[in-house]
Amino acid sequence: MGNTSETTMTTEQRKILAVMLVPMFMSLLSVSIVNVILPDMQRSIGASNSAIQWVLSGYTLAFGVLLVAAGRAGDLFGRGRLFVIGVSVFALGSLISGLSPDPLVLNIARVVMGLGSGLLSPQGVGMLQQYFHGKVRGRAFGMFGTIVGVSVGIGPVLGGGLIAVLGEEWGWRSAFLINVPIALAAIILGRLWLPKSAWVGTGTESDSHGRRRADFDPVGLVLLGVGTLLVMLPFLERSAGAWIYALVPVGVAVVWLWVRWENRYSRRGGSPMVDMQLFKTRSFAYGASLTSMYFVGMPGIWVIVALYLQNGLGFPALHAGLVGLPSALLSAIAAQAAGRVVLTFGRKMVVLGVGIGLTGVVASALLVLAHESWGVSIWWLLLTLGITGLGQGMAISPNQTLTLAEVPVDYAGSSGGVMQTGQRVGTAIGIAIVTAVFFVVQPMAGYGAAIVAGFGFIALVIVFAGVIGLVDLARGRAKDRQDGQPVRS
Repeated sequence: MGNTSETTMTTEQRKILAVMLVPMFMSLLSVSIVNVILPDMQRSIGASNSAIQWVLSGYTLAFGVLLVAAGRAGDLFGRGRLFVIGVSVFALGSLISGLSPDPLVLNIARVVMGLGSGLLSPQGVGMLQQYFHGKVRGRAFGMFGTIVGVSVGIGPVLGGGLIAVLGEEWGWRSAFLINVPIALAAIILGRLWLPKSAWVGTGTESDSHGRRRADFDPVGLVLLGVGTLLVMLPFLERSAGAWIYALVPVGVAVVWLWVRWENRYSRRGGSPMVDMQLFKTRSFAYGASLTSMYFVGMPGIWVIVALYLQNGLGFPALHAGLVGLPSALLSAIAAQAAGRVVLTFGRKMVVLGVGIGLTGVVASALLVLAHESWGVSIWWLLLTLGITGLGQGMAISPNQTLTLAEVPVDYAGSSGGVMQTGQRVGTAIGIAIVTAVFFVVQPMAGYGAAIVAGFGFIALVIVFAGVIGLVDLARGRAKDRQDGQPVRS
């Protein structure tokens, strides 16, 4: 497909997108939909607060820990192969989750779902790198950004709607069971529509007997998996007490050992999980840092908005979910539009998107203050959070396109896994901090002050993300001038 036009999407490329994006949407939806169905789920199976927390944590941990290793496995053994395996595992976990008789089975099933998501997600990013080039790649990542935005916004609405239509018992169960037929369709279409090259790895080499083998780097796999687990776990299992945060520096130390190992492995002639030379590439290093920082902030918005509307103002789950719908739609539209022009405007578009997102967060905080003080309708959040979604659509998918632009195809899956791991770790840390801020302020000053404090933390994080983008933009311009090129980025 390397000879295809870089401005017009072919029929084969459209089929690849259809196969990739629907299961990726499904896996991301399984994160946002759970927040709304948790209370009904808890009552239905008699789960304690700590047990029900693992419905969220188990999925997130399994998802995050597996991303880089799964991406590298796709690079080596064939992205189509790992994608179908991942979708199959996800479908099995969804089926067991929907039929779970008790909290233990449900939590195990959610871990299985997380493993499936971790397997399939980096294959999608890898295939976008492998089969799309030039402006078509920007459009493809724009569609990926649409999937991200819509999955976050539509999840609470869909979850609330299923419970309203099917009732408490089958409402939450159908939120999982609906994944099964979609996954089966994705498996069938994957076998029919993915090109033959998707089933063949790109990272094999010959051994001393002339046989082809894959250099998978098992030591690197274990080190990164353990390090990621230790860093994420304290932010997802906060009921264990303050001591659990001692695992964070241990996890950081393990990740540092992983970096040392990867460099040594490469010097000895092996193929590491992640080529550390990628981090010397400006576009990848700054882009991965920006997206990780951004995800420390933005996902926490929907957690504290739900807490404020449902616990503070008494909104039903469906109404609280509807508040995020304009944000999802505007994020989808902006991602599509940005994907078409990202190569023209470069990093400037990302910085502008971050600035618009920051404006939406600040406006939302001011609106809550106006509601608490003067009774201004809280439904204006539809507008202010919509601005946030618009900024997200302009920032996330263009940043992904620019970040991976100079990554070799042989490392497309693992580099995409690195970015997604940064997003998952950032989300876990950010939600833990923003909810801690919310619950510290709420007893002292009420729900209004609590959400404003949460918005303040999120705004600060987004400012840092914007600074990373501005530094990257400035260095890119300096490099263009030094090379005698037109200033483009």
